[in-house]
Amino acid sequence: MGPQNWIFLRGLVRDSRHWGAFVAEFEQTIPEARVVMLDVPGNGVLNALTSPTTVRGMVENCRAQLQARGVAGPYRILAVSMGAMLAAEWSHAYPDDVQAQVLINTSMRPFSAFYQRLRPANYGTLFRLLWGRTSAHDWERAILRMTTNQPHEHILPAWQHFREQHPVTTANALRQLLAAARYQASSATPKAPTLVLASEKDQLVSVSCSRALAACWGVPLAVHPTAGHDLTLDDGHWVAQQVSDWSLSGFR
Repeated sequence: MGPQNWIFLRGLVRDSRHWGAFVAEFEQTIPEARVVMLDVPGNGVLNALTSPTTVRGMVENCRAQLQARGVAGPYRILAVSMGAMLAAEWSHAYPDDVQAQVLINTSMRPFSAFYQRLRPANYGTLFRLLWGRTSAHDWERAILRMTTNQPHEHILPAWQHFREQHPVTTANALRQLLAAARYQASSATPKAPTLVLASEKDQLVSVSCSRALAACWGVPLAVHPTAGHDLTLDDGHWVAQQVSDWSLSGFR
């Protein structure tokens, strides 16, 4: 079997560097995997660009990036949160592009209500981050508290550096939030085999969103009992093993 092109997509205002050690763990668990990480406009190395206000616009940009890099499909996609919305749209709009997809801790209309897609306990913190005068350190500490359930204080300096090196503007953060909030996925089951992974103790997005999505599409779901929203950070080994087992089973 030849190499598998796995496209990794992060979530709202995050970039490819936030995958951290998970990339190496994934490639060690699935040796035939070739991971390609993409940033959406407005994030990471593309932070100077304007973020699209639609998920479809982000998908078109990702496809253009892969074409420019000479990375041919079909692709396998692993994506978290807003990135999983891109994967869902990609697999429906361009079914021949996507060989398989893994959607982690995502939430989409019409499957879930707004208060499930973003837990109300986070509204105040997000408002302060977007409109307040928050330092890079305090911003990243707040994100860490909302998205993880394990002590990861050691990564704060790196996350702070990412934000200082490639800051996401408030305007782009709001444009991404708008794209995610109004995105409506198809109720039709994707052509591409799909695995949904979720965290029972996700403090940012209710696990019910992943349960509803998997039930509607009739696709497999695996739920981690203790991890937070950033599942690949809290337990990357579990994620990689779930994907490996699913792939070896023939995507069943």
